[in-house]
Amino acid sequence: MYEYHFVKVELNAWGSKPKEDYQNIIHQYASEGWRFVQIFAPSTKGYGSAAYFELIFERPLN
Repeated sequence: MYEYHFVKVELNAWGSKPKEDYQNIIHQYASEGWRFVQIFAPSTKGYGSAAYFELIFERPLN
């Protein structure tokens, strides 16, 4: 069994650049025992671009 954690990363309105450094987020969670699974962009805004994305992490249940 695994537990999952989702981290929402907002994108800037212009240029769709992340407001946070997602690589730093991945390294931080990895140091806490989480495994990075996937980036998922569930929502769209004008012109079909994503408004945010989610980083998905998992780790075994203790």
